[in-house]
Amino acid sequence: MRPRALTLVAAVLIALGLVTAPAAMAATGGTVDRDNQYSNVANILYYADDGGRYRCTATLVSPTVLLTAAHCTLGTVGSTLVDFDPIIAEAPPLPYPTAADAAEGYTDAEITGAGYLSGTANTHPEYSDFTDMDNWNDVGVIVLDEPYTEAEPASIAELGTLDRIKKSDLSKTLFTAVGYGTEVRKPEAGPQKPTPMTYPLVRRYVDMPGQKLTPQIIQANGNPNDNKGTGGTCFGDSGGPLFNPAGDIVAVTSYGYTANCRYLGGYQRVDIAVVQDWLEDFGLTF
Repeated sequence: MRPRALTLVAAVLIALGLVTAPAAMAATGGTVDRDNQYSNVANILYYADDGGRYRCTATLVSPTVLLTAAHCTLGTVGSTLVDFDPIIAEAPPLPYPTAADAAEGYTDAEITGAGYLSGTANTHPEYSDFTDMDNWNDVGVIVLDEPYTEAEPASIAELGTLDRIKKSDLSKTLFTAVGYGTEVRKPEAGPQKPTPMTYPLVRRYVDMPGQKLTPQIIQANGNPNDNKGTGGTCFGDSGGPLFNPAGDIVAVTSYGYTANCRYLGGYQRVDIAVVQDWLEDFGLTF
């Protein structure tokens, strides 16, 4: 099944992250990671079984495993390209190679020959493909062909971490999202409506207050005008990490509510048993 770009769920949820390359991205608001603070967060690029090329965000959680969203792995053909560069393209063109055969996707040789890391996509077996909020399971992993040792892997929060936040404290808690998602700003000409822009393609990080917690999802307020936060996630941020104040990954970016990415965002929890039991198959511990 092909990955879903801008998937509608109950006519209002917009899945983030699957934008046909060469679209460029950065989160809405926030800070460009020019100091490479989040050196373990990567841009990933892959071909899908519909012949399109797509990209998302992923986080190194062991020397050979990256954590991302299931909708960033489902339907992948061939290998996945992984790039940890925080500044990929300030302006066109993109530096990435194209596959000789889109139907077969990237080969390892095409990826490594261009100087990037190559990996294999895996999708949570109980991923509901945006059909069941009670069994969302929007989690995937990329297993690298070779260990990556130039960044310290991020830690995944232990089981039930988010459940220990009092409901009254959720909106007072700032979470940090990191990714290569689309920057939303007013265009230089024409109608001055905030619009997702193509460039620059860079890594950004934003702080967002929590808004709602369910057994599968945490929602956060990604409005850049919120005086509690600094921005939100947008197209291309999918699969990127959501860190709690302790610096542990509690969720990955899954969906948004608006086309201009200025409202609530939904994040797949990774501190729950159905996710952690599966991640243990890849040698991860919590």
